[in-house]
Formats: sequence, C-alpha cells, structure tokens
Amino acid sequence: MAGIGRTNTVPEMRVRRYLRATGLSFRLHDKRLSGKPDIVLPAFKTAVFVHGCFRHRHPGCSLTANPATNIAF
Repeated sequence: MAGIGRTNTVPEMRVRRYLRATGLSFRLHDKRLSGKPDIVLPAFKTAVFVHGCFRHRHPGCSLTANPATNIAF
C-alpha cells in the first residue's frame, strides 16, 4: 500500500490541467479542511476529491490492480 501515491496522481494531474486551462484558481491539499481535499476552489467554496481506479475498483476497468501482498486487505 505504501507504493500507492497519495498526491499528484495521474487523474489528479488531469483535473488540475483542465482547471488551469479554464483559468480557475485553486489550492492543493489544504490541511485546514476535513479530509485534506486534493483540490480546493475557494471562489466557489468547493472541495474536490480525485480518486483513481485503485480505490474505486470500477467493474471491467483495466487499470485496477490487486495488491501483491496482504490480499485480504
């Protein structure tokens, strides 16, 4: 589980690039908020949590992988 990145993941970077391209200002990983959201849009009072395929386990997703150790977890 230590090998799974918590910040700056590929899905998170895609969302950040999109927000930057649209000209929106945002903050990253704000520790003052509950849950430490990935992206915070202060102008809209919105917090965004970006979860990748490892966490969600989408049915039929080719990007999901089972852990090699501690499979019961």
